[in-house]
Amino acid sequence: MDEILEILEKDARVSAEEIAKFTKIDTKTVKRKIKKYEKDGVIVGYKTVLNKELVREQHQEVRALIEVTVMPQKNLGFDHIAERIYQFPEVSSCSLVSGTYDLLLVVEGKDMHTISNFIAEKLSPMENVKGTVTHFLLKKYKEDGVILRHREDNKRIAISY
Repeated sequence: MDEILEILEKDARVSAEEIAKFTKIDTKTVKRKIKKYEKDGVIVGYKTVLNKELVREQHQEVRALIEVTVMPQKNLGFDHIAERIYQFPEVSSCSLVSGTYDLLLVVEGKDMHTISNFIAEKLSPMENVKGTVTHFLLKKYKEDGVILRHREDNKRIAISY
């Protein structure tokens, strides 16, 4: 992978000037390459990784991993059903995977009821969806390569004998 892409993947806030220093490529070339990567769809967006546990009071959100077993359509494969599923606003991520199920979704909602309604009313009734298994995320320790620090609110009392 291009060194510019590796740097941006680790930290999207790095400026073209800083990338030029790291790579010993002139700044104009770095900017031109980044624009081309954006135009070609290699770079599809820039993202901030949030530790949502630390902003929990303002943003109460529930996330779930949903394993989906589907029946691929003839001449369309998995892509067609995946495209229909990832269009739902509740779905933040959709991947085709190997193993005992076909698609892995990350779904977000304001509470467990919202997610269960999404599954019962939108996902499960879809033609070609054969089954789902839902796992609610309780706590994240690491996301996109970034270790998330957690509050130390609930310190356990030391037990001595």
